[in-house]
Amino acid sequence: MKVTRIAYSKNLNAGKYSHLSEQACRLGRVRALVWRRYGSVGGVGISDRAIRDAWMTDGTAATFGVLANAWKETVRDAVADIKAAREAAKVVVRKAIHRRYHTEEERKAAYTALKYDQWTSDPFLARQMRDHSKHGISHTMNQIVVRSDQYKAFSLSEEGNIWLAVPSLVRRKMITIPLNTTVAPTGTLRLILRGSRVEVHYTIDAPDLTESRPCGNRTVGVDKGYTEVLTDSDGNHHGEELGDLLRTESDFLKAKNARRAKIRAIAEKARRAGNRAKADRINRNNLGLVKRNRRRERFESQVRTITFTAAHAVIDKADKVVAEDLTSRFASQKNLGKNTNRRLAAWTKGVTAEALASVSERRGSALTLVNAAYTSQVAPCCKVLGSRSGDRLHCTRCGDLWQADHAAAINVLERDGDPDITLFTPHTRVKQIIQERTDRHRTRLPVQDSSAVLGRGERMIRSEQQCSSSRKQLTPP
Repeated sequence: MKVTRIAYSKNLNAGKYSHLSEQACRLGRVRALVWRRYGSVGGVGISDRAIRDAWMTDGTAATFGVLANAWKETVRDAVADIKAAREAAKVVVRKAIHRRYHTEEERKAAYTALKYDQWTSDPFLARQMRDHSKHGISHTMNQIVVRSDQYKAFSLSEEGNIWLAVPSLVRRKMITIPLNTTVAPTGTLRLILRGSRVEVHYTIDAPDLTESRPCGNRTVGVDKGYTEVLTDSDGNHHGEELGDLLRTESDFLKAKNARRAKIRAIAEKARRAGNRAKADRINRNNLGLVKRNRRRERFESQVRTITFTAAHAVIDKADKVVAEDLTSRFASQKNLGKNTNRRLAAWTKGVTAEALASVSERRGSALTLVNAAYTSQVAPCCKVLGSRSGDRLHCTRCGDLWQADHAAAINVLERDGDPDITLFTPHTRVKQIIQERTDRHRTRLPVQDSSAVLGRGERMIRSEQQCSSSRKQLTPP
């Protein structure tokens, strides 16, 4: 298993950072040129080596102002990014192929042409790829890719931190970067310049990650939330501090950005009045990004720690986890207000999905994704669309009260293996299926006469007995 490790520079002086920044800026122009010329249909099937040879022949490489190994690695990295973007678009195009063609022979021919990049001559496939794989534009000006044989890692003492020597813009002249780690990076490096600090990203093999503590032996459904990371079908909440963290950070950024906007307006006013010295002084001393970037990194680290801890807590008792697929976007029918919308914008559901996939793979648990439509609006007791108010879900048939996330986790678990509701069933069809099942269940009720009607007390007792195994009642406020 491949994992990425990040080392950070420590006490890097401004002169070295300036040289690295200039090199990254020049390589950024190379990356932008690759995307501009080969990021569209015209670049299909062209390898990075072919691009390198062409640029060395026509003299384009001489205009870059960087060493040959540096710009060649940048070309290779940019071409790999373009191919990854096309592969992501092919996932959507495969679904379009399945909908358009109805025979296995036609589908197989289209799948083959798509797989081996022979889709440019097919009007339908070419149109689909153009629609789903837009011509990208690169604005990355802060990255340097260093080949494994182009740098040196050394330490000044046996237990001291590592120093990294990377090529500069001058041949046979290296730039040494002090790192905050005693472990030397290996393989191809990606240097990312952020503020006044350099991040060193590298990939290592980690086979021991698959031999960590074992998973449980149950099948558990989970619902991804905002106030907590996960709620399982047993009614347990994991990562309950996530909501407070997201809310606090969002409110802080609102106030902070409002103050920065006022200061920026003063600087722009001074610049328009001709006082460029004052404007530059404000931009330099009051509108910097170093502190903001560091706070952002701390916030992201805290979110990932909480999220992965919650994922481990679920895997501790489950060898199969059923989760909702939240990759599709659902149009909201409610105006939640500016503050709520701003806070929800910081909801890190992508990190939650990554944590579930990564932790389940490392610990040997199976992860199954199901359709998320209406999972938090169906009352598990009677399988009808309930009335939701905040985090409370009321059953419109028997009157039971559910915690919405707990009900959603139960519905997610029961949706695994549902023959009618698949992962790609549209949400409108899901609602129809739920209503049809409710109507079918209603038609099977006994005839309402004096001999068939249960007393109110007996009916409530029977409903309580049927639902007690999976229901979680809320205490009235």
